Amino acid sequence: MRTIGLLGGMSWESSIEYERLINTEVRRRLGGVASADLIIRSYNFAEIEALQETDNWDEAGERLAGDAARLEAAGAELIVLCTNTMHRVASTIEDAIDVPLIHITDPTAAAIHDEGLSKVGLLGTRYTMEQGFYRDRLAGLGIASVIPDEPDRTTVHDIIFDELVRGIIAPASRAAYIRVVDSLIERGAEGLVAGCTEIELLIGDDDIPVPLFATTRLHAMAAVDAAMA
Repeated sequence: MRTIGLLGGMSWESSIEYERLINTEVRRRLGGVASADLIIRSYNFAEIEALQETDNWDEAGERLAGDAARLEAAGAELIVLCTNTMHRVASTIEDAIDVPLIHITDPTAAAIHDEGLSKVGLLGTRYTMEQGFYRDRLAGLGIASVIPDEPDRTTVHDIIFDELVRGIIAPASRAAYIRVVDSLIERGAEGLVAGCTEIELLIGDDDIPVPLFATTRLHAMAAVDAAMA
C-alpha cells in the first residue's frame, strides 16, 4: 500500500471525512486492524479563506504546492487535495511534485458516465460554480453542467461558509438546497454534483430525486484505489 499525502483542513469538517472514508475502505479491503498510511497537512482554514476572498489564487497555489512537495519529501507517494474549490490551483500543485495528484473531478466524471448521464447540476462555493475550472474539466470529459442562477448561487455559497464549514447543519438550509436542486432539474440536470466537500454533510441520496455524486466519497475511494494499485 502506497503512502497517501493529504492536504486538508479546508475545512476540517470535510477533511476528517476523507480520513474516515479512506481508513474505513482500507480496513474493509484488507481486514483486521488495517488502516491507511497517511501523511497529513491540515491548514488553518481562516488563512486559506482570506486568500480566496481576496482573489489571491497565486499565493494560495504556491502555499499548497510547497506543502505538497514537503509531503512528497516526507514519503507521500500520491497527493489528495481534500477540497473541491482549491482544485482551482491543481496545476500549480502538479508542477511542484513528481508523484500523482488525484484530481477530484476525474472520479466524479467516471461515476457520472457509469450512470449514463451527460448533464448534471453543480453546487459548490461561488468560486467553483462561477470560475469555470471545474465545469471546464467536466466539459472536457464529456459532461455538461448547470449552476444555479442568482440569488440561489449566493444562498448556496453562504450556507457553505456561514454554516457547513463551522459544523452547523440546519434543516432550513437543507430545504433551501433541495429547492435549488429542483430548479436545476427543471433546467435539464440529470444528476447533482456535490461540488463542495461539505455539501455531503447537508444533503444525501434520499433528499433529491436524481443521482447525487458525492465528491468526497468518490475522491477518497479513488485515493484508496491508487494507493493499493
